[in-house]
Amino acid sequence: MSHSRIRCRLRRTTLSLAGALAFAATTAHAAEVVLVTSAASGIPALTAEEASQLYLGRRTTLSDGTAVTLYDLPGGPTRDRFYELLTGKNPNQIRAYWSRQVFTGRALPPREAKSADDLPTLLSNDGAAIGYLPDGQINPRLRVLLKLP
Repeated sequence: MSHSRIRCRLRRTTLSLAGALAFAATTAHAAEVVLVTSAASGIPALTAEEASQLYLGRRTTLSDGTAVTLYDLPGGPTRDRFYELLTGKNPNQIRAYWSRQVFTGRALPPREAKSADDLPTLLSNDGAAIGYLPDGQINPRLRVLLKLP
């Protein structure tokens, strides 16, 4: 085997190993994401199916008929992880999904909070609001509705 072929194989093996390690590190350090509302809200705990239907615009109300306001975080790792855990869709699939929903007039996407720090205030000001955060950012003003693994 020539030296150039050996170098080429070594380079491919190194790149594959680096990719596998990066994936493992991302998965190992991924924070649990939780669906939350105001601590004073009367919204009951949700199942993953109910939350998925709400965040995909298939429902706008809870099972008891209560209308809810949904909040998304700005685009980033927490938002991507949330949708992957809840719906099984990656960021590109979610963008395409919402483009179709809006274009056809079927549904509007959740409102977007300015930041994860802004979300607790938005939820506290609206007893019918729901959002999501990394588990480590929950404070006493919020109540967990659903933990996503």
